[in-house]
Amino acid sequence: MNVEIIREYCLSKKGVTESFPFDDVSLVMKVMNKMFALIDLEEAKTISLKCDPDRAIELRERYSGIEGAYHFNKKYWNSVRFNSDVDDKLMKELVDHSYEEVIKKFTKKLRAEYDALL
Repeated sequence: MNVEIIREYCLSKKGVTESFPFDDVSLVMKVMNKMFALIDLEEAKTISLKCDPDRAIELRERYSGIEGAYHFNKKYWNSVRFNSDVDDKLMKELVDHSYEEVIKKFTKKLRAEYDALL
């Protein structure tokens, strides 16, 4: 898995936009303006993804390519290294999980706007 493939995968999801709100090397993926992923473009080695707290710990214990995300609340965010022991299938699953973690916290109003998207 590389940066461009994961970027395209994120953008293929419903309601997703990309931006650079922090600097010119931290690509942020948002669903309905809520962040679910941050891709480090400077070194192009990691993606930070939201995760269920219990699952986050399990993943960190099982995979050397997953650790608590730098500059994020490590209870909820993991950093996943590209070209590590995390295969493409798991990488996409983790992106999906992050996306779903954000969607499930939507307000009723935001959920209705999301549901109205094609």
